Amino acid sequence: MSKRFASVSAAALVLALSACSQPDAPAGDATSEALDPQAVHFATLTLDTHVDIGAGYGTPALDPGEHTHAQVDLPKMVEGGLDAAFFIVYVRQGETTPEGYVAARAAAEEKYAGISRMLANDPDRIALATTSDEVEEIAASGRLVALIGMENAYPLGDSVADVPMWAERGVRYMSITHFGNNQFGGSSNPNTAAGEPEEDPGLSDLGRELVAALNDNGIIIDVSHVGKATMMEAIALSRAPVIASHSGARGVYDNARNLDDEQLRAIRDNGGVAQMVAFRRYIGEVPAEVMAGQRALAVELGLDTPEGREAATAETIAAFQAGMAALRAEHGDVDIAVLADHIDHAVAVAGIEHVGIASDFDGGGGVGGWEDASETPAVTAELLARGYTPEQIGMLWSGNVLRVLREVEAAAQAD
Repeated sequence: MSKRFASVSAAALVLALSACSQPDAPAGDATSEALDPQAVHFATLTLDTHVDIGAGYGTPALDPGEHTHAQVDLPKMVEGGLDAAFFIVYVRQGETTPEGYVAARAAAEEKYAGISRMLANDPDRIALATTSDEVEEIAASGRLVALIGMENAYPLGDSVADVPMWAERGVRYMSITHFGNNQFGGSSNPNTAAGEPEEDPGLSDLGRELVAALNDNGIIIDVSHVGKATMMEAIALSRAPVIASHSGARGVYDNARNLDDEQLRAIRDNGGVAQMVAFRRYIGEVPAEVMAGQRALAVELGLDTPEGREAATAETIAAFQAGMAALRAEHGDVDIAVLADHIDHAVAVAGIEHVGIASDFDGGGGVGGWEDASETPAVTAELLARGYTPEQIGMLWSGNVLRVLREVEAAAQAD
């Protein structure tokens, strides 16, 4: 089923912003309040910049073409009007040794294979986009859109020689680090237990090569999970806009994963976009009773280790989800309004042109009211209730990040 998408023309943007009470704040006018949230949502091209995938993705063990235990599958995307998503080649940080690099490369290959299986299984329902034009063309055809991001450059090993290969495969953003410093630079969450310093060391020489290689190959530099010094240096070196694919605003909630106002302004000045993430623990204070209950439930169900989570059955995950829902119902939750607070703050600091939305679904993401892709219209409804115009909502959902992708493409071609 095709959708009609809200376009963001220059004239519409001028009108939207002129209606605002201040240049970079939501409009808050009667017109927005009178609009039907469902109609606005399903007329908007929606793009989630961070969706993780589970073990066995694209196989009968986890077939995203069917309703699954995952937060994102194709039926949930259709139900929730989620048109496009970056599916993630994620590898957790390991040792920066030849053996560690071999293992990381193998893990990345399996993630990529999972995304490829999904695309091969359902070509009439979802297709890969590698450019902004392709995103819009595929969506206009009535199919869902898949893009590919790589979370953690660690699998590249001790050189940047593989960057062109990943670009050819369709990777359109790559984050420098994840949890723990790596061969390219410092993480927002260094592994101090392993002896890493609390102070961000900044980009390494290889990290500076990585910035240039990503620019050269049309891959957006992702600064989520990246230490502040490393991030600021990467922005200064990059000749193209960057994104933070799934971060929060530190001015709303003080978490090491979130961006402070200086970082938000740096992303603005670079022409980039900060995608505000719907991840409870990153954006709000989760009740202590819920955290304790979650730990106990994870141990009880064997989900307290990476290996246990990878091996979890659908029934185990369903039991965990039910247990967590009960804990939140009893003790309180971080909900969709908190996510909108982060969006509001980022817009006030960086401007409407430099903010977007991400879920981090199937990687720990989700907030009350937006627990999976089927509930995506609730985000649009919350933004509309806060006075954002349909044009601004279109920018937040996809317009801003598609602009960045176009500018990164242009920078690569100009090299």
